[in-house]
Amino acid sequence: MYSIEHIRQISNGQWWQVSNKEAPIAHLLTDSRKVIFAKSALFFALVGKNHDGHQYLLHAYRQGIRHFIISRKVKIQLPDANIIVVQDSLAALQQIAAHHRQQFDLLCIGITGSNGKTIVKELLFQVLRHHYKIVRSPKSYNS
Repeated sequence: MYSIEHIRQISNGQWWQVSNKEAPIAHLLTDSRKVIFAKSALFFALVGKNHDGHQYLLHAYRQGIRHFIISRKVKIQLPDANIIVVQDSLAALQQIAAHHRQQFDLLCIGITGSNGKTIVKELLFQVLRHHYKIVRSPKSYNS
């Protein structure tokens, strides 16, 4: 768990709006439809080919989210929210993930290729789980 201020520092972001710099963040979200533990969640407004996460800020806010990383300023009011502006929300998410991963001295197995990554991941889990503690991505979230 990190404070929102620590996350701002990791992501090289700037405060756009501050409510509580010491608010604890334990969950990272990219989908406003899948809000869990809203009080300690940080929503990333990712910009993709078909969607712009900035369009879902108000929806996430109404779901109870009060911590946001955005890549462009928006004209909506989110009272009592912590909002960090970064150059690229996806790059910020990746920086935070890399920082978190570096906090542990664990063996990491990477599976690459165009096809078959999920099945290989699940097969390795079945083989190794009886001998090691395993952490793996859910479903087919392999990136």
